[in-house]
Amino acid sequence: MSELAKRISPTNPNKSNIVISIDAMGGDNGPTAVISGIEIAAKSNPNIKFIINGDKAQLEKLVGNRKNLNKICEIRHSPDVISMNDKPSHAMRHGKNSSMWGTIDAVKDKDADAAVSCGNTGALMAISMIRLRKLPGVYRPAIAILWPSASELGFNFMLDVGADIRADAPDLLKYALMGASYARNGFGLKRPRVGLLNVGTEEHKGRSELKEAHELISESTEHGEYEYVGFVEGNDIPSDRVDVIVTDGFTGNIALKTGEGTASMIAAAMRESFKATLLSRLGALFAIVPLKRFSRRIDPRRKNGGVFLGLNGTVVKSHGAADSTGIAAAINLAVQLAEMGFNEKLAARVASASIGGESKEKQ
Repeated sequence: MSELAKRISPTNPNKSNIVISIDAMGGDNGPTAVISGIEIAAKSNPNIKFIINGDKAQLEKLVGNRKNLNKICEIRHSPDVISMNDKPSHAMRHGKNSSMWGTIDAVKDKDADAAVSCGNTGALMAISMIRLRKLPGVYRPAIAILWPSASELGFNFMLDVGADIRADAPDLLKYALMGASYARNGFGLKRPRVGLLNVGTEEHKGRSELKEAHELISESTEHGEYEYVGFVEGNDIPSDRVDVIVTDGFTGNIALKTGEGTASMIAAAMRESFKATLLSRLGALFAIVPLKRFSRRIDPRRKNGGVFLGLNGTVVKSHGAADSTGIAAAINLAVQLAEMGFNEKLAARVASASIGGESKEKQ
């Protein structure tokens, strides 16, 4: 361990800094966008330091051009990069020298409080699971995201959005417990409202595992410290009816990509409409302030960052196409969770909610 790592390591009880391990080589926009995102995040977090994983020569040049980053960054060389097209199995067999592997190992070795990567989601989850291990009682970890909504916070919480395409009833219960803990400990919602995504709100609708999960989640409200609103539908995801939306990764990922695509289409259509005629251009001038406010509210970059829940460590997955603004948002989320010791609170919640016989059944 280097001298800088010793000074900023979470194992040092006298440290006052939060340390974030960054995968600088993942994502569509390369290390330049990542370093720019680090610079933005550093300006709003004076107690933050970074371990940056990737090609040392390239990163030293990028960091060296930003004097404010020199003293708060340690660069760890990783010669390999896991591409967006690599299968998780390939990453696990051949990724030990990659920037993604090094990023997760910094959390495993207690050199960093949290990890952030824009890279391949499947590979990141696979490496995180094998290096950090799952929390006791968690069979399938989940990815939780912030979804822009009409709620007072301005967003709802949704999980799983792609960690695993399957989820049995006990898994969905764990998602409810972890999602409620995320909303409560991460964002101050004392008693989050939890809903189970289904094709209708009637109790007789849905697959058998959803009906079973409906009963389990309903029976665990007091222990889990949440309010269960029952089944919710797709149009409830951005509503003020619910705070935490629980679903399997297959459905959640399709909903997420549909939402992103719809938001992009609406933004493009609005730009075209305001350019159509001279009168519409004049109208755009008068509407510029509310349009900017609306754009900021639905801007996915400002809600960027999916948290891997159910692991022995905090990992934030940034969108692969994130720019510096989106990367900074993911880093800020990682810092927020690290500062409050979120993962320790989540582990305690999951451990106290083990279901009798579940562990034996799933071994």
